[in-house]
Amino acid sequence: MTADKGELILKLRGVSKQFGAVTALKDIELDVHAGEVVALVGDNGAGKSTLIKVLAGVHQPTEGTIEWCGKPVSLDSPGTALELGIATVFQDLALCENLDVVSNLFLGHEINPWQLDEVQMEVRAWTLLRELAARIPSVREPIASLSGGQRQTVAIARSLLLDPKIIMLDEPTAALGVAQTAEVLNLIERVRDRGHGVILISHNMEDVRAVADRIVVLRLGQNNGVFTNETSHQELVAAITGASENSVSRRMARKQEEAV
Repeated sequence: MTADKGELILKLRGVSKQFGAVTALKDIELDVHAGEVVALVGDNGAGKSTLIKVLAGVHQPTEGTIEWCGKPVSLDSPGTALELGIATVFQDLALCENLDVVSNLFLGHEINPWQLDEVQMEVRAWTLLRELAARIPSVREPIASLSGGQRQTVAIARSLLLDPKIIMLDEPTAALGVAQTAEVLNLIERVRDRGHGVILISHNMEDVRAVADRIVVLRLGQNNGVFTNETSHQELVAAITGASENSVSRRMARKQEEAV
């Protein structure tokens, strides 16, 4: 299931973020290649949301470097991040329930906004949704009538219209049923197969292990290991909670006692 790595798109080294006296991120390292899914996991307060906002241009890092396709960049605004090719689908999806699928896909990026080209927009919508094998009954269906999985599909498809190099997904399967979760996970794999880099934020370890090529664990605002999708659930939980650190400390303590 692991994809072949493409070009290195995003590279973070020593990225830290402070809010006054509070250190939210410290010396973060992260690589994202084309055509791979990198899962970002950690307990509440681990720094996931702060890191995503740094990459989305909402927060600027206090220290560290961010490289985009081999060149240092400054993500000083959400517009800058989007222009570079970083799209973010936040958990609330930001969809307009009273509008149909086409209107949501092109909201803010309409074709010929002074005299809307409804036909071309509908054709492009159908083409993209077919490429993603999306289960949307009609592009003229109002968002309010769609399931949770279908809404997530529309939000992801909307981010793809601008052809980003990296898509960040914040808890895309939260509050979804089994069938809808499977639909979204399949969609993530299709996005990866199109050559996009995907950063997946999720608390669901089974979902993570199902689609991620690499799993990056954050703990207390710092890196705490990089794992493959073959890593056991227990090992991941230990890295997230710090149980593995405690285990190492106990083993070292025992060795010191035995030496005495």
